[in-house]
Amino acid sequence: MKYKVPFINYSLQYQKIKKEIDDAFHRIMESGDLIYREDMVKFEKDIASFVGKNYGIGTGSCTGALFLSLYANGIGPGDEVITVDHTYIATIDVIIRTGASPVLIDIRDDFNMDPDLIEEAITDKTKAIIPVHLNGRCCEMDKIMEIAQKYNLLVIEDAAQALGAKYNGAPAGSFGKTSCFSFYPAKLLGSYGEGGMVCTDDEQLAERLYLLRDHGEKPSYLKTEEEKQSKDSKIHCWGFNTILDNLQAAFLNVKLKYFPEWIKRRREIASFYNERLSGVGDLILPPAPEEEGRFFDVFQNYVIRSKQRDSLAQYLQKEGIETLIKWKTPNYRQENLKELHYFNLPKTDQISREVLSLPIYPELEDKQIEYVVDCVRKFFSR
Repeated sequence: MKYKVPFINYSLQYQKIKKEIDDAFHRIMESGDLIYREDMVKFEKDIASFVGKNYGIGTGSCTGALFLSLYANGIGPGDEVITVDHTYIATIDVIIRTGASPVLIDIRDDFNMDPDLIEEAITDKTKAIIPVHLNGRCCEMDKIMEIAQKYNLLVIEDAAQALGAKYNGAPAGSFGKTSCFSFYPAKLLGSYGEGGMVCTDDEQLAERLYLLRDHGEKPSYLKTEEEKQSKDSKIHCWGFNTILDNLQAAFLNVKLKYFPEWIKRRREIASFYNERLSGVGDLILPPAPEEEGRFFDVFQNYVIRSKQRDSLAQYLQKEGIETLIKWKTPNYRQENLKELHYFNLPKTDQISREVLSLPIYPELEDKQIEYVVDCVRKFFSR
């Protein structure tokens, strides 16, 4: 079906920056600079600086970044890690894959972790907390960090959807011992394939992460002159394989120049939605963009809630508007994930029955946004 308003439009964004992307592609392909080259090194440094950390370690995905963050910090069998269910399964999957046990707590109406539920979930096995900054909005990190410090817990930020967001003026990803980002195509800053990054201030941890992401081998750009002269590759430890390739980094370097402008446009669209949909039917809208305040949201997604969600989604589809329902079945209610079945998360259940994401991306035209609003209003006025 050809939508009047597609949920996302990769090709339109490409057309707007085509020459720069094509130039980057041809430069990389003609030089053969595919792995561990200047574009990736630059991107690592720029993202680390953007989020207020000293080190950036490019990975093949945010999943890889999350797993390495846990593994490098010694999380393993017998340990417990507190996080939420209302997230992409990767957040929980990486905990399982280290041999640790996920402990899931409920969320608030803004879809993020409820800090007031953390302490009652802590046991003598608890080693870490993974707050998930969902839809481009930061968790209440002051409360989370206070609890983590009180109980000496590691904090790993899942900031896959929140690059550019802020809490009390501090960037998402600047709070935890590590923070993890996604550059999947649909993300705020998306590549043309998979990509991720871990950021940290800890020099020793960064060195371990550099090794773990590539089978225990130090990347060429971190080797000493003596190491570069040696024809023998030294393996420092057992490792894995999750590397951000130089081609994707080159594309991301192009896009990073436009990133502030794209965030501004997303916030403009969110403001329009909030103004025009306020008080319509039984809709529950996300918090409106704050110019000054605790939260600076970047609106990776614009998620509304309605008890008539399924009917609304069907109506909008008939009208040519593509929407998205994320995690209709909560992870802990997935039939095959038996390790999670003992949790009870009523707010997660409720929200999963009601959420619907409307189109929001910088290339949307004003007339398309107005059309979405008009169709939503017509649905509730029938």
